[in-house]
Amino acid sequence: MPKAKKPLLQVAIFGQTNVGKSTLFNCLVEKRQALVSNIPGTTRDSNINHVAWNNREFELIDTAGIADHKFLGQKSIPEKAIDARAQDRTRAYLENVDLILFLTDGKAGLLPADRELARFLQKNPNLKKKTILVANKIDHFRQAGETAIFNKLGLGEPQLVSALTGAGTGDLLDLIIKRLFKGRILKKADASEKTELDQKEKDEKGTTLCIIGQPNVGKSSLLNSILGYDRVIISSVPHTTREPQDTAINYKGQTINLIDTAGISRQGHKDGAKLEKYGIEKSLQALDRADVALLVFDIATGLTHQDAKLVEEIVKRKRSFIFIANKWDQIDIKDTKKWTNYIYGKLPFATYVPIQFVSAKTGLKVNKILDLALEIAANRRIELSDAALSHFLQKVIRIHKPAKGKGLRAPRIYYLKQTRNNPPKFEIKIGSKDNLHFSYVRFLENRLREKFGWVGTPLTVYVNKNRRVHSVAE
Repeated sequence: MPKAKKPLLQVAIFGQTNVGKSTLFNCLVEKRQALVSNIPGTTRDSNINHVAWNNREFELIDTAGIADHKFLGQKSIPEKAIDARAQDRTRAYLENVDLILFLTDGKAGLLPADRELARFLQKNPNLKKKTILVANKIDHFRQAGETAIFNKLGLGEPQLVSALTGAGTGDLLDLIIKRLFKGRILKKADASEKTELDQKEKDEKGTTLCIIGQPNVGKSSLLNSILGYDRVIISSVPHTTREPQDTAINYKGQTINLIDTAGISRQGHKDGAKLEKYGIEKSLQALDRADVALLVFDIATGLTHQDAKLVEEIVKRKRSFIFIANKWDQIDIKDTKKWTNYIYGKLPFATYVPIQFVSAKTGLKVNKILDLALEIAANRRIELSDAALSHFLQKVIRIHKPAKGKGLRAPRIYYLKQTRNNPPKFEIKIGSKDNLHFSYVRFLENRLREKFGWVGTPLTVYVNKNRRVHSVAE
């Protein structure tokens, strides 16, 4: 299993629903990672990312909003109560993090729910001493005087911020660093070392894997199985995961960023579909920043039209991918050849994509996924020289001469060259009056895969006509 990175000090944003926790999270990490909505309970799984400030770095956690303070004292959580389980996870984070940002709505003023949550923190001395009280939505200095009422919570003077505009967040970060590192200033040697690490991180960006699929096919279960612990909430209720969840790990000396996404399905026109629609949009955005997609589907129920649509989305974005046939433990006769023929028969345009038959529930063959994904990611970066492709083209033409499309004369290919990598793209140069049949382009693509690899990666091979040609392949 993957080895975890050296842990950073952790800070959790805590508070009731709709006080701006996800907005503050996005502001501090300087990314639009967390889904922001005025619908209570939008955040379920906790968003996690790094924050760098004054040559220090810590991990920030956006927790689920507390809609009912009673959950904080509840020992057992009903299995299907997703929101309750999300808040149970929030309670667990509070106990383990190094610092808590208790966020309140400075515009709404002191509410009964704030008093209840403050009382919960005060009952536990360990929680109280690591809490910073923050009043959010202070968009103008004239509002500052109205926040004095928050002193009644007994958690010290509130830090005033506007997560929407960023006002006051610099002072808040200064306080966070002071509390986390007890006022210690980073030594010059440490700063130099950090610069080297930053440069190394830029040079080695690592590999991003996006777990994508329809609702309830086991995406979150797969992530938890890969990690070896429960990173995200699992439930049989569709759209439990509402926003992409990033988790960075170190596997065999390589950095891998795993993204668990919201289930993608056809959307209805009901009012309750609003959050799911936003979640799906974010899932597709997460796909755009991935090197390799893990397309998860339920092999027990088979492929659907929606799975085919997802494959089209992945190919359109030129992402490499792997078919993850999950719930293999539910198949009685485990004939991989039979099921491979079934999958490729349903999706004949994706026969270059490898298939992994796994069970996220039992962990069966899950450990093979990362090795395969890293191999595919490395293949995306292959760069071939003009000489290597010229030699390859000469051999291919001897086996099968170029087939003409329109016209009477056979086309002449002057050269084949790679114009980019990650994802790979190739140019076929023919005469200005020639026409190459599309089947020959596909033939060349298949021979390229046979010779050089690119398993699981869409190739772009295009034809170019130009009068000025100097390089010729007979």
